[in-house]
Amino acid sequence: MTKLGSDLYRIEYLASVVDEDIPRLPKSVRNLIKRAIEERLVIDPIGLGKPLRYSLKGHRRLRVGDYRIVYRIDQDAQLVTIVVIKHRKDVYEG
Repeated sequence: MTKLGSDLYRIEYLASVVDEDIPRLPKSVRNLIKRAIEERLVIDPIGLGKPLRYSLKGHRRLRVGDYRIVYRIDQDAQLVTIVVIKHRKDVYEG
């Protein structure tokens, strides 16, 4: 018997992601990203995401095709906060 339920991370989105980033995604990509968040980030956001540097230090990113999901993790609260979802050419611009 596994106690998987208690090991899952909760997902939280910044308002800018919900209001701006997600509506701008092509429909085909939107489903891939939703599935990546639900199937990968809730289970292992540390192992599956790559740590970022410089101005995004403390954040991680998950690659989904040409898009990047940038997030930060609060391990104590088992919480993943999605900070931005954008095309790779736009995601790291200030």
